[in-house]
Amino acid sequence: MSDLSAPDDAGTGPVRPRVAVLFGGRSSEHAISCVTAGSVLASIDPQKYDVVPIGIAKDGRWVLEDGDTSRLAIEDPDKLPEVDGTLPVLSIAQDGLAGSLVVHPQGDVPATLGRVDVVFPVLHGPFGEDGTIQGLLEIADVRYVGAGVLASAVGMDKHYMKVVFESAGLPVLPYAVITDREWRSDPDACRAEVDALGYPVFVKPCRGGSSIGISKVRSRDELDAAVEEARRWDPKVVVEAAAGEGAREIECGVLESLGGELPEASVVAEIVVQGDHDFYDFAAKYLPEESTRLDVPADLDPTVADEVRALSVAAFEALSCEGLARVDFFLLADGRLAVNEINTMPGFTPTSMFPRMWAASGLAYPDLVDRLLRLALQRPTGLR
Repeated sequence: MSDLSAPDDAGTGPVRPRVAVLFGGRSSEHAISCVTAGSVLASIDPQKYDVVPIGIAKDGRWVLEDGDTSRLAIEDPDKLPEVDGTLPVLSIAQDGLAGSLVVHPQGDVPATLGRVDVVFPVLHGPFGEDGTIQGLLEIADVRYVGAGVLASAVGMDKHYMKVVFESAGLPVLPYAVITDREWRSDPDACRAEVDALGYPVFVKPCRGGSSIGISKVRSRDELDAAVEEARRWDPKVVVEAAAGEGAREIECGVLESLGGELPEASVVAEIVVQGDHDFYDFAAKYLPEESTRLDVPADLDPTVADEVRALSVAAFEALSCEGLARVDFFLLADGRLAVNEINTMPGFTPTSMFPRMWAASGLAYPDLVDRLLRLALQRPTGLR
């Protein structure tokens, strides 16, 4: 981790790029972001990079974390990891020291730690993955890993993500959107729109992730409760038609090329949900139990796998993504593919599919992280 008393390596050889790993945040995915950060922090080569761990507490305060990766793991489902909001508050300067980290110890004089070369924002959900942090970093003239403001915002909002995909000619399943105003002013019209999709449906917070707040609804009698549960996390709700019996959940990773060529797609993988889980919910994703099988690579006809890879790159390009993305699909019983969603900052937890797909493609976890940092360091700031 960074030596805070000596922010530069002057006199000791080449200066290592300073990487700020930004995690936590105000969204419901705070804990998952902490877990992701633990994996990323443990994998960054300290001989190549000077690493500063920055946590965003649940109340929005930025703090200088200690980088203890053992504290950032999920060991007990009833005690999820979180950022310690009592640590010294930190900010990124936006004046003459633009891009510099400034620590504000309680009752003491602020201390400048030096300029950040690149930020790795391993934030999931609203106020981190949705373009807000990306906009702040753009204003501060700081390079960062991953998609820019527009791609992050569109990728986070399942409604507009589907609109862009449809416009680009990509296949998506039928869906309905319920806004806060519509649900309060005319809930019967909202129910009728969902009825037209046919049951079962999946009701989701429109700008959520990690399967938090999602319900499988089998009849109209269950709809209102599911909408209210989704509204706990986001006043805007998306309702999606189920993929149907026999559908398979397929995923593919996309990485930007270091040489400026077309993005690359990983091997294709499959999620097989087992046991008592009706779908790929939070527990099936993150808790250590035998409820989910991840097949990497998936047992697919090579022609289908090639189509998934091509559609993944097309989805990446449709949103003007940068750096990385994971694209999720349904392979329907009749052989058609439908894009479910794109994740512009996929998880890097030990059980996450994105790094597993790239490992199976020949890019080991530390090399994957290094490539993302190199991509971010080589791209210009500002409009591009």
